[in-house]
This record gives sequence, C-alpha cells and structure tokens, in this order.
Amino acid sequence: MTGLKGLIVGIANEHSIAWGCAKVLHEAGAELAITYQNEKAKPYVQPLAERISAPIFMPLDVTNLEQFDQLFQTIKSTWGRLDFVIHSIAFAPKSDLQGRVVDCSREGFGMAMDISCHSLIRLANAAEPLMSSGGTIITMSYYGADKVVQNYNLMGPVKAALEASVRYLAMELGSKNIRVNALSPGPVKTRAASGLTGFDELMIKATNAAPLNRLVTIKEVGDAASFLIHQATSITGQILYLDGGYNIKD
Repeated sequence: MTGLKGLIVGIANEHSIAWGCAKVLHEAGAELAITYQNEKAKPYVQPLAERISAPIFMPLDVTNLEQFDQLFQTIKSTWGRLDFVIHSIAFAPKSDLQGRVVDCSREGFGMAMDISCHSLIRLANAAEPLMSSGGTIITMSYYGADKVVQNYNLMGPVKAALEASVRYLAMELGSKNIRVNALSPGPVKTRAASGLTGFDELMIKATNAAPLNRLVTIKEVGDAASFLIHQATSITGQILYLDGGYNIKD
C-alpha cells in the first residue's frame, strides 16, 4: 500500500477499532491523516499519531462544519488527493442508549443519526472530489443493525440506517470507481462500547456462540480494511462480518 493516502476518523485510544486499522495500514506503507475529537481526547490520540508518523493530525468534531472544511482543505493542499477514508465513530446520548427505543427522545435520536450515520455521508461528499482516480470508503457497523440485540437499543436503528447509506453511496459513487463498504465486527471492548448495558455479558455470549469461539481483534479489523482497500477491487456496497461466524446462527 506504499504511496496510498488515507484519512482515519475515530481513534480514541490504543483500544479503538480505528487504531487497529491505522496500525495495519501504516505497517503496509500507507500514509495517514489522523483526527481527534476534541482537546480532551488529544493527549490519548497524539502519541498514536506520532507512532505512525502521521503528516496530518487535526481536530474533527463531525458536527463542526468549520473543522470539516479545514481538514479537507489541509488534505487537498498537502496531498492533492485521497485514496481511502475509514469512518469509525458512533454516539448516542446515554439516557437514550440505555433505554428502550420506544422511549428515546427526538433530540437523542437525531443526534445519534447525525453523528453515527450522516457523518459518513458528509465524509463521502468531502472525499469525492479528492478521489478522482477512485477510492475506498469504509465504515463500521454491528450485527444489531440486522437483528435485535439485547441492550443495543437505539444504535440498532441507527446502524441499520448506516448500512442502507453504504448501499446508496456505493451505487451513487460507483461510476467514479469509489467503493463503499462496511465492516461489521463482533463485540470489541472499546470506550464507545462501554456505554452499552451488559456489554461484558454480550462478549461472553459472542465468544461462546460463535463457531470460532473467540472475539475479533482490532488487528483483524485492520487486516479486513486493508483487504477492502488494496485487494477487493470489485467489492462495493457490502457488509462484511468479522465476528467468528456468530452472524450465521439462528
């Protein structure tokens, strides 16, 4: 992947799925732009960006359109192009996430959709002009988008919308040789996942029920991202499960 230029959004710390992707892609030779959410997150992300010698390290709160514009202006002036984007962010207010879907607030639902789903669309829109020779866009989903998973609650409908967005973006951008896919890992113990009620029990269930009887690692997610970017040149609009086979069970 030497010479490829990519943007990774969603690194919070060394346990993040996005960091697993960044590490694998850096080791494969890609040059990476890394973002951090805010000043509170910066001390956790900056050492990681330095470890992979990221030439672009900037703040990006995906609800901040000024930061969005500044990031892509910097990418354009530094590289002049973009070969791939990895979107690995999701959020819902705790009060809405930990309650029933039927009880979720209008504001909480809208915020979860904006940050977890529409941000992918905004990234794709900003990346499109920089992918004049084609490119790859990858987001992260979860089995709860398709099946009802206890305690996944509001994120189920949000991830379902994300997966539908992947298909529509893939169709709309395919003529420009821009491929759009989602990876759907099984449970990974990240900071974001810690907001789910009963997450430890979910990990035990996934381990025991999956044919491979184990959880996915962030490196394996990174390996799958590398495959989609560099080798899977005819795959687009797909949801690729990385869950030890858990999704095949009834």
